[in-house]
Amino acid sequence: MLDLVIIGGSAAGSAAAIYASRRNLNFKIVTTDLGGEVALSGEVGNWLGIESIQGFELSQNFQKHVKSYGTEIDEGFKVEKIIQKDNYHIVTAKNATKEVKKYETKSVIIATGIHPRHLEIPGEKELDRKGITYCTVCDGPLFRNKITTTIGAGNSALESALMMSRIAKKVFVITKYDNIKENNGGFPRGENILIDKIKAMDNVEIIYNAKTTEILGNGMVSSLKYENIKTGNKKEITTQGVMVHIGSNPNSDFVENVKKDPGKQFVIDQKCRTNIPGIFAAGDVTNIPYKQIGIAAGQGITSALSAIGYINKWK
Repeated sequence: MLDLVIIGGSAAGSAAAIYASRRNLNFKIVTTDLGGEVALSGEVGNWLGIESIQGFELSQNFQKHVKSYGTEIDEGFKVEKIIQKDNYHIVTAKNATKEVKKYETKSVIIATGIHPRHLEIPGEKELDRKGITYCTVCDGPLFRNKITTTIGAGNSALESALMMSRIAKKVFVITKYDNIKENNGGFPRGENILIDKIKAMDNVEIIYNAKTTEILGNGMVSSLKYENIKTGNKKEITTQGVMVHIGSNPNSDFVENVKKDPGKQFVIDQKCRTNIPGIFAAGDVTNIPYKQIGIAAGQGITSALSAIGYINKWK
């Protein structure tokens, strides 16, 4: 019987693991990969104590810290279900070769994060990985000296466009918002320092009030169509790469008995407790209003301390 199973290996799961290790808990991390969305981030400039660091490097630092305690990690395993039995839980996970592992544990921390949201428009499915990417950090260098288009209005879209401005010949940015003060210059969820940088780039063209309607190409992306939300005018632009950054969905479908909000995020209290005793959740997979690495790490710590308190009283 384990004390704890931590599901997920990014900021929240790593922070929880460090605190669990320091309390000498008998626990394991079960995760499909280490790093999660942090490893796919571009430049991170808001991690306390470090002025600037690449997301991949930051995730490597997380892993190094966690592993320094000798933490047991079952990487490559995707949790399929959690079943409550009496006063403990059975966690079932499977890897790509169909190997199944089951863990009996007193408590669980779900820190599975999020995955990119899709546009759900014609051509997206057919041209996925053929010029369409949801990870600019991963695939951006493939489009050197080409024309690319970033779709989105948040920080991830701004970071994508900023990265591509240094790689691509021309960068379009499509936002559905108007270029007015009330919309933060077309990027209501973006940080002003990133917005100012993008607007100062000579090879970046921002298309406002636009909704992408179709992505075209014969085997590879060659253009996309968009519609002006206000006027209804439709246009087509040439592009060889499309970077989609329109938000994310929580990785929560594998759990059925834990309460979720309408967006399928786990509902938690101030101590990261769910409605099921012994099951805690932390980070972007929860109904926390802000999705930030620092906040996810803080929630990971909170969930670990709450789990420790629960384990101490477990009978």
